Amino acid sequence: MNQYVGRTVIITGASSGIGRALAIEAAVQGARVGITARRADKLLELVAEIQAKGGSIAAEIADVSDRDSLRAAITKLESVLGPCDVMIANAGVGFPSGADPVNVVGVETMMRVNYLGVVHAFESVLPAMIARGSGHLVAISSLAAYKGMPTAAGYSASKAAVNTYCEALRIELRSRGVAVTAVCPGFIRTAMTARNKHPMPFLMDADIAARRILSALRRRPKTYNFPWQLYRMMRITRWLPDWFVARLATRPTFPE
Repeated sequence: MNQYVGRTVIITGASSGIGRALAIEAAVQGARVGITARRADKLLELVAEIQAKGGSIAAEIADVSDRDSLRAAITKLESVLGPCDVMIANAGVGFPSGADPVNVVGVETMMRVNYLGVVHAFESVLPAMIARGSGHLVAISSLAAYKGMPTAAGYSASKAAVNTYCEALRIELRSRGVAVTAVCPGFIRTAMTARNKHPMPFLMDADIAARRILSALRRRPKTYNFPWQLYRMMRITRWLPDWFVARLATRPTFPE
């Protein structure tokens, strides 16, 4: 039996990229899909596309960095679709940030969206999940979480914060029936990675990534890192000397 049939899956940042692909795939697999994003026109397009295929979907406009706005949107989605079974906190942004320039504004924005956006999304559904003794919290992080990369300091830091937050919640909730997973993709073909002007190894289309993610989530893993080749490369960089990493990374790089 398909695990997603009849279940409510809510996805933030669903107007494009991985979020959009996840919404389509979850609907295909029988989920009741709730989506949020800031761009109303993109949300309406996605709703029309999924409904045309017979899928169940509802949408609400929200900015994940605005705690009250997101909580209100998710409350409305649950009133239509039913209690959230799987929360996928997907919304994310990426800007160059390093030493020259520091780009404080960009770093602050990435922390509000990439990290606090996850916190806000989880907060909106977690009390009810704990009360029911069931549920799954999922954060779309990045392989960039595993290594602070030159010119992408803020992005790497925001994703590392997501991984650590998920780890702490997972340990705390292990006996409460609520699973927590950090998903760490490599390079996915999205508007964000389209800005990269350098080779992106193992670049993957968003629809393929979505299918892989939803398949992996059935196991309720601690983390899901893919593709494995790039994950292994990122882990190796943790042991390389700084001068070598500096030669490898001379431009902003935003996996996922």
